[in-house]
Amino acid sequence: MFQKVRPYMGDYIGYTRRAAVSVTAAVILSVIPYFLLYQIIAPLIEGEQLSAGYVILRVLLTTICLSGNAILYVHGLELSHISAYNTLKNLRIALQEKLEKQPLGTIRELGNGRIQEVFTDDIETIEILLAHGIPEGIGNLIIPVIVILSMFFADWKLALLSIASLPIGLLTMGMMFKAGMSRMEAYYAAGAKMNNTIIEYVNGMEVVKAFNRDGESYERFERDINDYRDMTLDWYKVCWPWMALYSSIIPCVVLFTLPVGGWFVLMGWSSLADYVLVLCMTFSIGVPLLKALSFAGKFPQLGYKIDELERLLDNPSIKDSGRPFEGVGHDIRFENVRFSYKEDEVIHGITLDIKEGQMVALVGESGSGKSTLAKLLVHFYDVDSGRITLGGQDLTDLRTEDLNDQISFVSQEQFLFNTSLYGNILIGKPTASREEVLHAACP
Repeated sequence: MFQKVRPYMGDYIGYTRRAAVSVTAAVILSVIPYFLLYQIIAPLIEGEQLSAGYVILRVLLTTICLSGNAILYVHGLELSHISAYNTLKNLRIALQEKLEKQPLGTIRELGNGRIQEVFTDDIETIEILLAHGIPEGIGNLIIPVIVILSMFFADWKLALLSIASLPIGLLTMGMMFKAGMSRMEAYYAAGAKMNNTIIEYVNGMEVVKAFNRDGESYERFERDINDYRDMTLDWYKVCWPWMALYSSIIPCVVLFTLPVGGWFVLMGWSSLADYVLVLCMTFSIGVPLLKALSFAGKFPQLGYKIDELERLLDNPSIKDSGRPFEGVGHDIRFENVRFSYKEDEVIHGITLDIKEGQMVALVGESGSGKSTLAKLLVHFYDVDSGRITLGGQDLTDLRTEDLNDQISFVSQEQFLFNTSLYGNILIGKPTASREEVLHAACP
């Protein structure tokens, strides 16, 4: 999972590594006070007298450890968040560049809601992996493993009792994953459908009101929202019981150690000192272990979203050789062009010549392919067969930026960016002077 995100991290991977080291050190400091506590309890059990200085020193060391834990933990999370949000920035830029090179049909099939979800929610989810899952997961998992191994050197019987509850907790966690994964795809599909419907409803509100279609439009809006609600609740209802079980069992690492270990001590099979030591060690790993495993429930969702992002990034791009414009003049030629939207062919072997300087109007009924020909000319789509040339140069053998410099396209579906009219006109030529902008607005 991490390897899929790694290419977008760049130099910030160093921040993630330093964050993991810092958090691991913080977790070590959080465990040490339990051993200091044992150093106070063990002599008292043996009937030894402790000096005030002995106790005060360990209290001071405990305070230092807890203060160091807070400082290092915060520092580690600061580093991991710097890495995470710079990685998200790189990922969003890469996705934007990929989308720009894809056929317009691919983008429209996704829908505005799905695209918005990808750029915001899906990519934002990766922050959990980079900012928390890696640094916190590594530190909070490595240290409990080391502590558990240390228990076996103290008393292997008590150590086995301490880890006896873990298989039960992991089993319930596995059952939750199994139940949740079976519904994950349907859950995200319902979310994408709801997002698309909401955006379509808001964007079309003017038309809906003008033609008194409020009821019909709202019914679809309400239906898709209710479907997403029901899908979410069904998913959680399946996962909730297992989630409650593993959240209760995993941190309760003294479930068997406390009663059975006490019986071992009474029977003389284990010493009281070892029993106290193992109990202190057991209490020290409960919180880190639960924190480490808490990320496990998020990783299947994260893996699904990263796979979805990869599928989106792997969609074939518009054919683009990267060559500059090398045509002679600006004559346009369609040569036996065929084109289909999915399986429905809408352009059937069109051949057309348009000379430079010529004004041409395409006349036909709605849906006959007039707009499609214009969109093929500006290379919004690749043709199924045939070819389109500009000045004798095939559009697929021409860099998209150079093609846009040669052809102006005014869509029948107008869109204004959220800025002034002056700013909208300036988008076409950012270097234009004020006089040029005013001339374009009022020629």
